[in-house]
Amino acid sequence: MVKSNLDLINECDKFPYHQDDPAFYATHMKNFYQFRVNGCDAVLGYIVKSVAEKFYWPEDSWAVDSSQQTVTLTTPVDATPAQRTQLVAKTLDEAVKRDTFQILKGWRNEMYPVFGPGGQFLLEMERSASPLFGIVSYGIHCTCYVEDEQGLRVWVPRRSRTKQTYPAMLDNTVAGGMSTGEKPYECLVREAMEEASLPEDVVRANATAAGCVSYIYVRDPRAGGETDLSQPEVEYVYDIKLGTEVIPKPCDDEVEAFYLYTVDETKKALANSEFKPNCAVVLIDFFIRHGILTAENEPDFLEIVAKMHRRLEFPTASHSVK
Repeated sequence: MVKSNLDLINECDKFPYHQDDPAFYATHMKNFYQFRVNGCDAVLGYIVKSVAEKFYWPEDSWAVDSSQQTVTLTTPVDATPAQRTQLVAKTLDEAVKRDTFQILKGWRNEMYPVFGPGGQFLLEMERSASPLFGIVSYGIHCTCYVEDEQGLRVWVPRRSRTKQTYPAMLDNTVAGGMSTGEKPYECLVREAMEEASLPEDVVRANATAAGCVSYIYVRDPRAGGETDLSQPEVEYVYDIKLGTEVIPKPCDDEVEAFYLYTVDETKKALANSEFKPNCAVVLIDFFIRHGILTAENEPDFLEIVAKMHRRLEFPTASHSVK
């Protein structure tokens, strides 16, 4: 099935909007528990009801209210992030011992932060567990491109066929998640070398910050592990214009090969669903910013632009350098 650009956006930003159909939204939300932390007056994530019912929640650190559909970490109001993190880690360790969730088989030994209102750092948790709690995660996506007598062309990698998530699908040139304490630009520099063998000096000299995209993805079988998990994400977007002499190359086992696609080849691969869902969003954003996709040639232009920048219903954090 050939997909439109709006189809691709909707595939990534799949969680319903209250304003579109309040009755449907209310019914849909019955499938979720709210993840909360004692002393923080905000919902930090959505836990799928079946996931909440499978977890072992120790009563000395968690309160589960099935009538209100909330799961609350009951640490003291003045608990430190380290104390909250330790209790979450113990809960996840128990889930691993009990082999409760398939998604935890992809344990990454990377920590993702959880923020409260105003960017307050509350705790951190294992990356692979973040979709179980439905917390906001952060990452960077970068499109590397060349412009020469053949026009604009995009460097497109193919993911390894052995990856647990989205094997063999096409990706953005450089992409990766931001661990606790990491800033977007430094994450870009690190990932560019790890995934595309791009030297630090090349990245720092040519990278341009180009905003961000945000959405709430709903995991399907291609993501690996449990499906229908809510996954809100903020992806900081970068462009890097490369000279023809600079060729991205695989540096780890996550990328199989890189291809230099024309705009038409990229559009065709997008329409054929060859790209990982959030990578399709980043490329559509790239086409808009470079004047390739416009209000004159895209009938769904306004809806596409709006849905690529979803206002998340959870606290988010600024990653400005302080």
